[in-house]
Amino acid sequence: MKNTDSAVNNRNFIGYSLESAISIGLIALLVWWCFLIFRPFLIPVLWAIIIANAVYPFYRKLENGLGGRSKLTAALFTLAAIALLMVPTVMLFGSLIDGIKELSAGLKNGTLTIPPPTDSVATWPVIGESVHKFWHSASVNLQATLLRIGPQLKEIAGGLLSSGAGLALGVIQFVISIMIAGVFLAKAKDCHTISIKIFRSFAGERGAELVDLSSATIRSVAQGVLGVAIIQSLLAGVGMLIVGVPGAGFWTFLVLLLAVVQLPPILVLGPVIFYVFSVSSQTAAVVFAIWGVFVSISDSFLKPLLLGRGVPVPMLVILIGAIGGMMLSGIIGLFVGAVVLSFGFKLFQAWLDKEVQAEPETMVPDPSSVRESDEKK
Repeated sequence: MKNTDSAVNNRNFIGYSLESAISIGLIALLVWWCFLIFRPFLIPVLWAIIIANAVYPFYRKLENGLGGRSKLTAALFTLAAIALLMVPTVMLFGSLIDGIKELSAGLKNGTLTIPPPTDSVATWPVIGESVHKFWHSASVNLQATLLRIGPQLKEIAGGLLSSGAGLALGVIQFVISIMIAGVFLAKAKDCHTISIKIFRSFAGERGAELVDLSSATIRSVAQGVLGVAIIQSLLAGVGMLIVGVPGAGFWTFLVLLLAVVQLPPILVLGPVIFYVFSVSSQTAAVVFAIWGVFVSISDSFLKPLLLGRGVPVPMLVILIGAIGGMMLSGIIGLFVGAVVLSFGFKLFQAWLDKEVQAEPETMVPDPSSVRESDEKK
């Protein structure tokens, strides 16, 4: 009888185990399938979350000004943000296309000429003589110079075309992200409630605190990274316009890109400074060089002012998270890395506080109480 009951129990256990394994496998398959379907929208949704958090204070002010009409406010924000993105993009691409057309027409007609270099170009350190020689050759016979560097030009053109295609795709993704961000802003209260529920499922009662921390960190990085990048690019653009650098808008855009990815703007401004020394007066060139160096190092005092404001996490933690996240995951990692490292810091801080609170229980007893106890004995 016992053997029969044991066999029945074994069969039931095997049946339950098999049923559980099948259920877990089906759930895992469903989760993986959902992820594959959602994966093309993962980056736009992440950017939408970042945009919505970054502009939420401004959105709240606009919503209050419009009498609390959240849907109208979100629609106006979406249209304004798309226009703010598309107008400079269309102008940039339009100027590039017009420049390419003029360059192509000048090459065909033989009307394109390059002014000869000044003698000061040859005095540039390291590259002066070679640049002066190549520049002078191009000014004398441009067609022959272009034929000589034809293979290099083809490689550069191919890289520019691929970069342009990637930039166009990035702009489309950003437009989609802005639209999704508009939906998030219109449903801000619901999104906040859902976020708290999700975080509480992982962190318990600290879920609401972590939601507020993530929002504040995203806004801090937006101010301290994107804000500093915009300031640096504007300062660089103003300087280049004053000294008359051709294509100042394009170089300003490159400075913005470098500043966003945490590279020094001097990588763009350095060659521009050399160019200004070769075509402008000595005084103007020196002033612009000082201005370019100032723009390049301005992030050293702008980031402490803007990064980490309103966040209960040290600025150094946010900065390390932003730079490390960018090195790991690209531009999106600027925000994700800062948020993740801030979470880790807060959890580590909570663990330390818990250890400090537990410490008095294991403290050595007071010597006076020990003496009293001995006297009673």
